[in-house]
Amino acid sequence: MGLNEKPLSTLHEKASYDLADFEVPTGREEAWRFTPLSRLKGLHNGKAQVSGQVITQAYTPAGVTAEWVGRDDPRVGKAYVPADRISAQAYNAFEKALVVSVPKEAVPDGHIGIELRGGGADGASYGHIVINVEPMAEAVVVIEHQGSAVYADNVEFVVGDGATLKVVSLQEWDDDAVHVSHHHAQLGKDATFRSFVVTLGGDLVRLSPSVSYTAPGGDADMSGVYFVDAGQHLEHRLLVDHSQPHCRSNVDYRGALQGQDAHAVWIGDVIIRVEAEGTDTYELNRNLILTDGARADSVPNLEILTGEVAGAGHASASGRLDDEHIFYLQARGIPFDEARRLVIRGFLGQLIERIEIEEIRERVLGAVEAELAR
Repeated sequence: MGLNEKPLSTLHEKASYDLADFEVPTGREEAWRFTPLSRLKGLHNGKAQVSGQVITQAYTPAGVTAEWVGRDDPRVGKAYVPADRISAQAYNAFEKALVVSVPKEAVPDGHIGIELRGGGADGASYGHIVINVEPMAEAVVVIEHQGSAVYADNVEFVVGDGATLKVVSLQEWDDDAVHVSHHHAQLGKDATFRSFVVTLGGDLVRLSPSVSYTAPGGDADMSGVYFVDAGQHLEHRLLVDHSQPHCRSNVDYRGALQGQDAHAVWIGDVIIRVEAEGTDTYELNRNLILTDGARADSVPNLEILTGEVAGAGHASASGRLDDEHIFYLQARGIPFDEARRLVIRGFLGQLIERIEIEEIRERVLGAVEAELAR
């Protein structure tokens, strides 16, 4: 399949399965200007040696199937066309894809677990996952990333008509890991998608969650929290492509940064195409900069190509701890360090409370506490 040019919009115009359609990034391109290419270990230019090891295991409740399939399986690549060079590299380099299927009208007892563990950062690995939720079914998926790796992958979420999919993605890599990933959700008529991304570990992590709609009534909610330590580069690039009428989307990402050269990047792109009348969308990014030497880049983009929208807006804010909040707590006898922790925990905790699985929610809160104790 050749190059796919999307008319009219100036955002994300290029998509192709063919690696040759994407030039090697130089860092001057808009899509790559925040990413330190020298730290990608060759994922962006084809120099990465495919000798790494990432073990992927799936745990499914009764009625849900998980299978490893070849590249020729028709379910692979059906919902998502790679949108940049690393994504295309991953698509052309993976050997087997994991396909998880939830049957029509099924409501599994328990969540689907997918665990990825890296065995070292000496060589690169590539992967592909498809989560297929058939019409009127409901599913919860938890994807966990741990260990050390240089890893690029694509994850397709196919949400059928009237179906509901909730996803929690945890990036808890070791300090030397490099991870570049695209998560794409394709929503059917009246489908519901809830995504929660938690990014804490890794040397460089660049995630690109995106949503597209195939029929009216789709509802997408994308949330995320990240905590960036000294030297870390954590980047989230979101795209919501409204091409169908009467669909909804909401994006809310929050991050905290501490330490020299801690760098967070958040790009939020929303396109409302000519045919997408009645769209209701909002995106928000907030960053809390805890120390000198940390940097947050936040760029919300909203492109509206129709005059008939129900609502559309975006906001972005990056700043330091509110002295008044700290003073308020200290005035009530709470020491400064504890007051600081309470404010940060409240800032991130408002989103973390949305994680419905108690075990995962408590684990994320514990991980944030550990970051604050550093």
